[in-house]
Amino acid sequence: MTDMKRTLLLLSTLLFLPAFIAAADAHAFLDYALPAVGSSVRASPAQLKLWFTQRLEPAFSTVQVVDRAGKRADKGDGQVDRADATLLRVSLPPLAPGRYRVMWRVLSVDTHVTEGDFTFDVAP
Repeated sequence: MTDMKRTLLLLSTLLFLPAFIAAADAHAFLDYALPAVGSSVRASPAQLKLWFTQRLEPAFSTVQVVDRAGKRADKGDGQVDRADATLLRVSLPPLAPGRYRVMWRVLSVDTHVTEGDFTFDVAP
C-alpha cells in the first residue's frame, strides 16, 4: 500500500470514527430502577421507576410487571414522566410476597429501540 493510500485510509477512519461512536451511544439503556434490579424489598412499592440513559419517546415506550404465573401485576398506567423524559414508571397495587418480573421496551428520541427484563422480590 502506498503512503498516499495509508494516509487517506487513516484520515477517513479518523473522520468517521466519531460518527460510529455517537451511534453506539444513542440507544436508551436501563441506567437504574426502583425497586432495584434483582433486589428484595420489605414492603410492596407504590410504583416501579426505571431511569434510562437517553430521553424516551412516550408514545412507544412501555413497561409491564407480571407475577410468577405471568399474570399482569401493575395498574397498566405505564408512562414516561413529563418532567424527566428518561424516567418510565408504572403504578403498582399492593403486591403479595413473591417474585415479580419487569419487562420494558423503549424507543429513544433518536429512534433506537431497546428492551429488557429483570426481577425483584417482595419479601414476606
